[in-house]
Amino acid sequence: MLRKIRLAFATLCFALITLLFLDFTGMLHGWFGWLAKIQFLPAVLALNVGVVLFLVILTLICGRVYCSVICPLGVLQDVMAWIGRKFKKRKKLPYSYSPAISWLRYGMLGIFIIALVAGFSSLAALLAPYSSYGRIANNFFQPLWQWSNNLLAYFAERAGSYAFYETDVWLKSWSTFIIAVATFVVLAVVAGRNGRTYCNTICPVGTVLGFLSRYSFFRIMIEPDKCNECSLCARNCKAACIDIKEHKVDASRCVTCMNCIDKCSHGAISYTTPKKVPKQMNETRRRFFTVTALVAVNSVLKAQKKKGDGGLATIEDKKIPERSTPIVPPGSLGIRHLTQHCTACQLCVSVCPNQVLR
Repeated sequence: MLRKIRLAFATLCFALITLLFLDFTGMLHGWFGWLAKIQFLPAVLALNVGVVLFLVILTLICGRVYCSVICPLGVLQDVMAWIGRKFKKRKKLPYSYSPAISWLRYGMLGIFIIALVAGFSSLAALLAPYSSYGRIANNFFQPLWQWSNNLLAYFAERAGSYAFYETDVWLKSWSTFIIAVATFVVLAVVAGRNGRTYCNTICPVGTVLGFLSRYSFFRIMIEPDKCNECSLCARNCKAACIDIKEHKVDASRCVTCMNCIDKCSHGAISYTTPKKVPKQMNETRRRFFTVTALVAVNSVLKAQKKKGDGGLATIEDKKIPERSTPIVPPGSLGIRHLTQHCTACQLCVSVCPNQVLR
C-alpha cells in the first residue's frame, strides 16, 4: 500500500510539473505554479524559508521522499530504470548492493556550492536536478506537445471548430539543446543500468537530503530474524543501498521508493522507526558541514543586499543609455540578481506567449 501511495503522488507531481513546461497558454500556472516553487534549489536561492523548512522537516521525518515524489528528474529516472529493468530481466542482470562513494558525493556538493558562491551559475545549473529536467522538458517534450496541438488544430479547423490554434515550434538554442540531449542520454544509460546512481553520486540536492535522512524518524528497516537472505530486496533496490549480508539499509542513499517492502514475502522489511540510535558523525565532518552551510547562507544573504543597476549604463538627463548587457525579463531586478537566482530551468522560456525570451 505504501508503494502504491508513493507511486500515485509521484505520478501526479510529475505530470503536473511537466504540464507547466508544456502549457504555452500559461493557464495552468495559476493553479499549479506552486509546484515549481517547492523544488529544493529554487526555494533555497529565493530564500523561501517556509518551503526549505518544510522540505527539511519532511526529510527528517520520512526520509528522502522529496527525491521519489516531488523531484521530476528523480521520477524520470524511475521511468528509465523501469524500462532498463525490462531489458535486464532478459539478460538476468539485477541490481546489487554497492558501497557509498562518499568522496564523490561530497566532492560534487563542494563544487556546486563553490560555483554558486563564486557566481558560476552555468556550472551550478548543469548539476541541479530541477534545471536538468527543465532543459529536457523544454527541448524534448514541449516540441512534441506543440506538434500534437498543431495537428489537432488542423483537423479541428477542417471540422469547423476553432477551439484550438496552432503555435510555432522553434529551437530555443543549439547550446541548450545539445546540453539537454547529453543530459538525457547520460541519465538514460545510467538510470537504465544502475537506477539512482546520479542521485547518490552527482546530484547536490540528493547529497544534502541524504545527509539529513540519516537521522530521519521513519526509515526502511530489516528484521534479521525474519530475513532468509533471498536478496529480492537488494535486487530491486534502484539506490543499491541494501546490504543484505549485514541486514542494513543505507538511509543516506535510500529514496524511500518502497520497492523492497513490496518484494519481501516474509515481512522482514518495514518502514518504521529505528530501534538503535544512529551513530553521530565525527566532529570534523560536523564542523565541515556547519562552516559550509554558514558560508553558503552568508553569501546568499550578501547577494540579496547588493544593489546595482544590472550592468546598465547610468541614466543622465533622461537620455537613452547604451546598454552593455541584454534587457532582462520583468521582475528580475537586474542582470546581477537574475544570474544569482536563475536555475536555468527554462520555465519562463516555455511559457512566454510571444516567444521573446531566449
